[in-house]
Amino acid sequence: MTLSPESLPSLIEELSSSKSGGRDDVEQKAFEFFISLLDGGKIRAAEKIDGRWVVHEWVKKGILLGFKIGALQKIETSKPFTFFDKHTFPLKEMTLDNNVRLVPGGSAVRRGAYLSPGVIMVPPSYVNVGAYVDEGTLIDSHALVGSCAQVGKRVHISAAAQIGGVLEPVNALPVIIEDDVLVGGNCGIYEGTIVRNRAVIASGVILTASTPAYDCVNGTIVRKTDAGSLIIPENAVVVAGSRAMTTAFAGVHGLSVYTPLIVKYRDSKTDARTALEDALR
Repeated sequence: MTLSPESLPSLIEELSSSKSGGRDDVEQKAFEFFISLLDGGKIRAAEKIDGRWVVHEWVKKGILLGFKIGALQKIETSKPFTFFDKHTFPLKEMTLDNNVRLVPGGSAVRRGAYLSPGVIMVPPSYVNVGAYVDEGTLIDSHALVGSCAQVGKRVHISAAAQIGGVLEPVNALPVIIEDDVLVGGNCGIYEGTIVRNRAVIASGVILTASTPAYDCVNGTIVRKTDAGSLIIPENAVVVAGSRAMTTAFAGVHGLSVYTPLIVKYRDSKTDARTALEDALR
């Protein structure tokens, strides 16, 4: 069997639709070739094409194929701790040549995730399979970059932030964080949300496709698109807010529900407050 990047998508589609669930040589060789390309950033679960983010379903199917054919094994490199996982998804092998600053203390990167040169990981943090993290991004302590999430250049993912990915359904767009975004501490970004360039997501903000964002600057409501994604505009500064509920019961009890608010758009003062110290790099 001759494998090439050009023939791989159709082969992954064919193997994914098979009901056998076996571990024959074709599946193993195809998956090994696939995961090596994914691990090296040569293929991605989603990418921007002509200004629009497009999900590559076959890449997600390739990851799922790895789970199907994987056998449970002991992770020998984790001593003195003991872990067990599918043999198809060991920890990512990294060397100094990757030029990734992986600070000691309990962080992990799963094979099939790509970290560009200049990425910094502060412990403990975790990057799951299929994620793509671009140059100069800082992943702070207790932060998670979920499976297939796409993170741009020079992003700061603050402590305890959750960047959800989307592996299933395969046609769903994963969470997208574009370049120069600040994600504050204890944020959660889920359900295929797209955060455009240079946006600032303040501490404690939760973004999902089902929760609209209220743009207090332009007097508009940002709702999910027909494709199912909530898109936070470029340069938007988003804080956690609330809006009153209109039912009689809510009125009696003074109830409100959480909602993200766009309170301004990024300016020089915002840049000064969100700048990362060069010493951290």
